[in-house]
Amino acid sequence: MNMGLRKALNAYGNQSLEAEVGVASPHRLILMLFDGAIKACNLAKIHMKNGAIPDKGKAISQAISIIQEGLRSALDIDQGGELAANLDALYQYMGMQLLQANLHNDLNKLDEVLGLLSGLKESWEQIDPAQAASHAPAASEQERSAPLSYGRA
Repeated sequence: MNMGLRKALNAYGNQSLEAEVGVASPHRLILMLFDGAIKACNLAKIHMKNGAIPDKGKAISQAISIIQEGLRSALDIDQGGELAANLDALYQYMGMQLLQANLHNDLNKLDEVLGLLSGLKESWEQIDPAQAASHAPAASEQERSAPLSYGRA
């Protein structure tokens, strides 16, 4: 597992994360990253509403880390083509929106990022890796063991 993905998963904040990551499919790893980013954004909203500025900043930093060092760095622009390039731009945009939300205590920007993350997560949940594999040509052993189905580890 690459260091960026490991750091992003650590930002996810689950005590048993290492064990879960060890047995998780690439598909499940991406879902875990979405869950972690959504959780961090929701925490940031709570802290922002309560005026807990240091905690808000920490939660937003966690969300940015998960998005940038997990989701974004896992993309393989060469193999993913236009879809990967569009996701890369969207993840970069989310990071900028989160920075602005932090600087200006802007709940609307947090809500926007939450909406984007939730929509992407729902789409990712609709992908059934087993079904997709049954419709695809037989993959080589190297392809089957690839750490992330939509990118690199």
